[in-house]
Amino acid sequence: MYLPDIFKQFVDQYPEIAEAYQKVGDLCSSIGPLDEKTQHLIQLGVSIGACSKGGVRSHARRAVAAGASPDEVMQVALLSMTIIGFPATIASYDWLQGVLADPGEK
Repeated sequence: MYLPDIFKQFVDQYPEIAEAYQKVGDLCSSIGPLDEKTQHLIQLGVSIGACSKGGVRSHARRAVAAGASPDEVMQVALLSMTIIGFPATIASYDWLQGVLADPGEK
């Protein structure tokens, strides 16, 4: 799976923090009944709402890897439109187009 260079640098410099962060994420993922695909689609929606390009791209890749279709990924972006507005939706649409065209893209 693609990881940004800045993330790798952070992990190298602060391995204890990165490990703790990963543990929190793992606990949050395992605490309830949602499957992996659904979790990443939800995290994708939150990332879209936060206008987090890295989060959008990461969770789109991870949702597809967990079995989400491109249509499911794009529906998440479309559902956000009436909440976050058209410009932010178009930004996320752009980010998602790159990921869906090439899930391994940087």
